[in-house]
Amino acid sequence: MPPTASQSSEPSLTAHILKDPLNPFPWYRMMREQYPVYYSREFHSWFITRYSDVQRVINDPLLFSSEQSIRSRPAGRVQQTTRTLLWTDPPRHRQLRSLINQAFTPRTIANLAPRVAEIVHSHLDQVASLGQMDVVKDLANPLPIIVIAELLGIPIQDQQQFKHWSDIIVSPARLQKKQAVIEMNNYFQMVVDRRRQHAQDDLISALLTAHIEGTYLTDAEILSFCRLLLVAGHETSTNLIGNALLTFDEHPSVFEELQAQPELLPGAIEEVIRYRTPIQRLRRAITVDTWIGEHHIKAGEIVSPVLGAANRDETLFTKPEVFDIHRTPNRHLGFGHGIHFCIGSSLARLETKVALEILLTRFASLKRISEVPLQHVASSFVYGVKSLPMTLQERK
Repeated sequence: MPPTASQSSEPSLTAHILKDPLNPFPWYRMMREQYPVYYSREFHSWFITRYSDVQRVINDPLLFSSEQSIRSRPAGRVQQTTRTLLWTDPPRHRQLRSLINQAFTPRTIANLAPRVAEIVHSHLDQVASLGQMDVVKDLANPLPIIVIAELLGIPIQDQQQFKHWSDIIVSPARLQKKQAVIEMNNYFQMVVDRRRQHAQDDLISALLTAHIEGTYLTDAEILSFCRLLLVAGHETSTNLIGNALLTFDEHPSVFEELQAQPELLPGAIEEVIRYRTPIQRLRRAITVDTWIGEHHIKAGEIVSPVLGAANRDETLFTKPEVFDIHRTPNRHLGFGHGIHFCIGSSLARLETKVALEILLTRFASLKRISEVPLQHVASSFVYGVKSLPMTLQERK
């Protein structure tokens, strides 16, 4: 077994985390202090929890491979399909990202702001008179699904199916996950075939025409990006919005401060990303025997850099357990780092900023209905709540 003899008596830390997934942070601290590099028998991987080590892992794709971390999974665990950008190494990763960036441009994202605001207002109009809403169900879930579907040119009647596929893919349900990927690929292939015959003003049509020196994306690569955008884009935005409002509820003075000074909102969002990181951990494979800290890890073994733990590392962040919207600098790793920096981060930030701006403007107060217990989303790497009922008080 990979762990050394000194680790054989180690407590089952991941079991403790899974018992209280909404508050893994005390365990993260203990891990950083006592077991900064340790082997998890539950996940068959080395968990890396200190900021410097996590940054090293995600910044070195040659030594810590995304692509090989998928190949190393046991037979039958992986859907045999083209890997998404997330699971591709250089040099192909660089080529793919350059091609995708031609279609998924900063201007494309910035131009979405008016439509995002329209969607947010539309959903809030349906609940404002009721005096309460479920932030996740009524806003945070549908918003990114609608935005991504419209980006891809997907008709409104199919958007609920998008949500269904996304929920399954981030869940532990392996067989259902495999079937969801097959169904999603079949759907996107149908859309690609239609766009090849009749191009429209949408992202899939733009992806079909993107090229560098005569090199185009294959259909399989376009499908893989659509899957990535749907799942990662939806889950990141949904949980970032939910995590923000949950955290603001715990810190009422912050909500009031942001109402008085909405220009502080971008910094507040960055602090939410650090404080309650939507994607808590990643997965990489060691390509050459190496040392991390005091541990020798062999080629082929899996490491899991824990972003949520790194973002509370006392050596980099002053009072990391304190939620501080004025924190500067805030060098969190919530969207990764290096070549795999989240390609959808600008979209998640935009959707969250627009949604929060409107909530802060329309409502004098938002308070969680504490009688309803919080439930963590069914995922070992996504951090968020399934629902977040809140009372609303409209501004007069």
